[in-house]
Amino acid sequence: MPTGFAVLDRRLGGGWPVEGLTELLFSKQGIGELRLLMPALAFLSRAGSPEERQDVAAGDGGWIAWVAPPHIPYAPALGLYGVDTSRVLVIRPDKQADVLWAMEQALRSSTCVAVLAWLAALDERSMRRLRLAAESGLCWAVIFRHLKFAHQGSPAPLRIQLQPEDGQLGLDIIRNRYGAVGSLLLQC
Repeated sequence: MPTGFAVLDRRLGGGWPVEGLTELLFSKQGIGELRLLMPALAFLSRAGSPEERQDVAAGDGGWIAWVAPPHIPYAPALGLYGVDTSRVLVIRPDKQADVLWAMEQALRSSTCVAVLAWLAALDERSMRRLRLAAESGLCWAVIFRHLKFAHQGSPAPLRIQLQPEDGQLGLDIIRNRYGAVGSLLLQC
C-alpha cells in the first residue's frame, strides 16, 4: 500500500504492509508520526476489501480504529488529509489489559483495515498475539511506542525509529522484512 512518499515506498519494498504489525518508536509525540501515516489512512478509509487494498482501488472504506490515543483525533485535520472521518473509531480503555483486548478484537474483526494503538510497556508474547491477530484479520496494525523500547525484542516485521531533524522527519528503519533497512529524511 503506498505510503504517499516515493522514497519510502522504494525502501519498504512497495509501501506499507497491507496487513501485519508495524512498530513506530519515537522519543516524544507530535514530531510528525501521524502525518507520516495520513496518505495511507486516507486511502484505507476509502478502500474496501483486502483485494481492493492490494489493487489500490477505491471503494467503501473499512474502519480505522484508534486505540488509546494520547489525544482525541481532530476530525477537521483528518479530513484535510483526506481521511473519511465517518470510518474512524476511537477506543479509550482505562487499563492496559483492556487496550490489548480492544486492539486484538479490532484486528481480528475483519471489519477494520487499520488499527493504531499507543502502548506503554508490552511483552513480546503480547506483541506476537497482536501480529497474529493482524495477519488473521487482514489488517494493518500500527503500534506507537516510546524510543526506550527500541532495544526490547519485538516480533514486528517492520520497526521504524522516528526523530525530528531540521524541520523534517528522520526515519531509521531498524527491521524490514519487506525491503531495505537504513535511514532517510522525509518532509511530512
